[in-house]
Amino acid sequence: MHGPASILPLRVADVSYSVRGKMLVDRVSFALERGHRTIVLGPNGSGKTLLLSLCHGLIAPTAGSVEWQGAAGTIGARRHAMVFQNPVMLRRSMRANLLHALSVNGIGWRERRARADMALDRFGLAAMAERPARVGSGGEKQRLALARAWALKPEVLFLDEPTSALDPSATRIIEELIQGFSAEGVKVVMTTHDLGQARRLADEVLFLHRGRLLEHAPAEEFFADPKTEEGHAFLAGNLLW
Repeated sequence: MHGPASILPLRVADVSYSVRGKMLVDRVSFALERGHRTIVLGPNGSGKTLLLSLCHGLIAPTAGSVEWQGAAGTIGARRHAMVFQNPVMLRRSMRANLLHALSVNGIGWRERRARADMALDRFGLAAMAERPARVGSGGEKQRLALARAWALKPEVLFLDEPTSALDPSATRIIEELIQGFSAEGVKVVMTTHDLGQARRLADEVLFLHRGRLLEHAPAEEFFADPKTEEGHAFLAGNLLW
């Protein structure tokens, strides 16, 4: 889905983010490479969504840097997409939501139509293409949000709790679609509170607590034997303060 010039690795160096003097992300550093799915774990309030927003460029760090390979964000801004827990839908049809996203990203009319039709078909939405997006079920809206991202042909896809409000059947469909992104060469970086889902999808884990990155490890290693007491407590379902 992407050209030969990769925007990866993504390098996050000593990134902090504070609001009114309160440190919400605290000196986080890591690099993300191509090829494997990265799952961001941690208790509520640990900074997972903020970290994705910092990586995607929605907010600027208070300190430190977020840099993509080559141009620090210039090329990257056009090559990564983000899907939120509760995606915003325009008061338009599903097809029109796709066309609008492609238009904003400078895609010509003929290609916009072709990409929108491919995305609707790819994500099982072709039969409801003219239905108002806002009346869809939670699963349909999330599929549309994924289709909207897919149509932009990103190299990196950030997902923030994409199945948290869905029933098991819709969750399974979304997980299969996420695996499809990976199979097509898209780097997936995803937050989840569902440890079962994390075990199913993760190749590597970033574990956050109180805004700090405590572990960055292959998934098998993290789930078998975390290196920190906080990691053990989190996997055991204990409250972390």
